[in-house]
Amino acid sequence: MQSFRISNKGTTRLFDSSILESLTRTHFFFPVILYYVIAAACIVYAALFTQLPFIRLVYLFPAGVFVFTLVEYLIHRFLFHHKPTNEKQEKLQYNFHGVHHEFPRDKDRLAMPPVVSLVIAAVFFFLFYLIMGEHVWLFYPGFTAGYATYLIIHFSVHRYRPPNNFLKYLWKHHSLHHYKSDEEAFSVSFPFWDVVFGTMPKGPVKGGDRLPDYNR
Repeated sequence: MQSFRISNKGTTRLFDSSILESLTRTHFFFPVILYYVIAAACIVYAALFTQLPFIRLVYLFPAGVFVFTLVEYLIHRFLFHHKPTNEKQEKLQYNFHGVHHEFPRDKDRLAMPPVVSLVIAAVFFFLFYLIMGEHVWLFYPGFTAGYATYLIIHFSVHRYRPPNNFLKYLWKHHSLHHYKSDEEAFSVSFPFWDVVFGTMPKGPVKGGDRLPDYNR
């Protein structure tokens, strides 16, 4: 990741074109609702237009959520934090993810713009369809609901004070990624993967680790 001064307030333009610039921003509620609706639509389709035993939703839905948490980790670590080798790659990486690290509390860039995420979502749908056939209609709802839930977690971690319960760990874990080392703590919604792949921050996540100023 490029070195830059982190700012907990403000934003920046990525494109001179107002149209392109608008496509880099989204209110996080829109993709959250969109992907929960997609999840529900898949379940309805499975019930009305397939012969799948509906009981399979009991294990295929959580399997989809679980697979999403792995995909989230892998994309964040190996795509968003790849090592650029030239200026074009650095610019592309900054536009996709570096801008979020420079302005981590920019509320309009805390979710991937739907124009991009829908393309990626379609690719995953067809990939899962090739692997599991019609069962995708019961698996994919878990995957997309997992993504929508991740968006809620990610937005909350960046915009709201941590709660005084066990969920506070997610705030501290992700803050270590932004404010201590962007080579660790890649998982936002399920830090278990950082344990599995050896990217858990060294030492315990203590109360003194830096959190953003939520008053700004």
